[in-house]
This record gives sequence, C-alpha cells and structure tokens, in this order.
Amino acid sequence: MKKVKVTKQMGKRYAVVAAVMVLVGASLYMNWRYAGESAPNTKVLGQATLVNETEQEEAAEVSRPVVEENDYFATARLSRKQARDSAISMLQEAEIDEHASEDVLNEASQTLQVLASYTVAEAQIENLVTAKGYTDCVAFMGAESISVVVADPDGLDATDVARIKDIVMTETDYKPAQIKVMEAN
Repeated sequence: MKKVKVTKQMGKRYAVVAAVMVLVGASLYMNWRYAGESAPNTKVLGQATLVNETEQEEAAEVSRPVVEENDYFATARLSRKQARDSAISMLQEAEIDEHASEDVLNEASQTLQVLASYTVAEAQIENLVTAKGYTDCVAFMGAESISVVVADPDGLDATDVARIKDIVMTETDYKPAQIKVMEAN
C-alpha cells in the first residue's frame, strides 16, 4: 500500500514539473509573439499630453517607433524574468516538499540548473550581440532551439545573421538549424 502512495506522489510531482515547463515555454512563446504589439492610445510615462488632437497624433507618430522598439525589449526581458521566477518558485517548493521522492527532487534540481544556465547564456548572448554594434537584442532559449530578436537601424542582412549565429554557437551547443535570428520591427 505504501508503494502505491509513493507512485502516485511521484506521478503528481512529475506532473507539477511538466506543468511548470509547459507554462515557462508557453509564456516565453507568448511573450516573443505578442510583446511587440502595444495597445492603441496607451500612455507612456513622461509623455506630454497635447490639447490639440492632430498635434497629439503627429507627436505620437514621431515618438512611437523609438518607444515601441525599446519597450519591446524591456517588456520581453521582464516577461522572461517573471516566467522564470515563477517556474523557479514552483520548483523550489517541490524541492522542499517532505513527501517528494528522490527522483522528483533530482529532476527539480536539474531543471533549476537548466533554467539558471539559460539565464546566464541569454544574458551573455545579448551582451555580445550588442557589443558588435547592434542597437538591442533579446534571446529566448529552449530545450531544442533559440530565438534571437535584434534591433538594427540598418536592417539585418546575411552577414549580420551569420555573425549572430556564430555568437550563439560559441556560447551554446545549438546547431545553426536550431538558431532563429529575427529583426525587431
């Protein structure tokens, strides 16, 4: 009877770890997919409000591209951090559960190490890409691939993509086919 409880507990723990990984992956994908879109008529801190509507629209058109571009990268990093923090919190709770089996504890520990290594590698890639002269960069690592979103006022060409892929391959074990380089719009 005790063996049945351990098996059920292990199944629950594996389900928790799997759910955390799915949530992290889904949140990173959704962040990457939708963070660049901003709601119309949103206020930006520090932005002046004009009385004349046409002047306001013209001012928004002039200032919006820079704000949205910078906002995308800040929002992407914040969303990535929040998703990771949430996953780490859930994994740490699983680690301190007194009823957790050794397998669950080991898997939670390994997953925490993977998330930590992703965080370090993403930061290193972002720093190296911006050091090469690109305006900004954000990287999203996953188990099977990595996406790198880059801002460059001149646009990305084949040489830029090759340079960025070289940085990623130097810092990680990803193969060229697993690396996706995109230009931020």
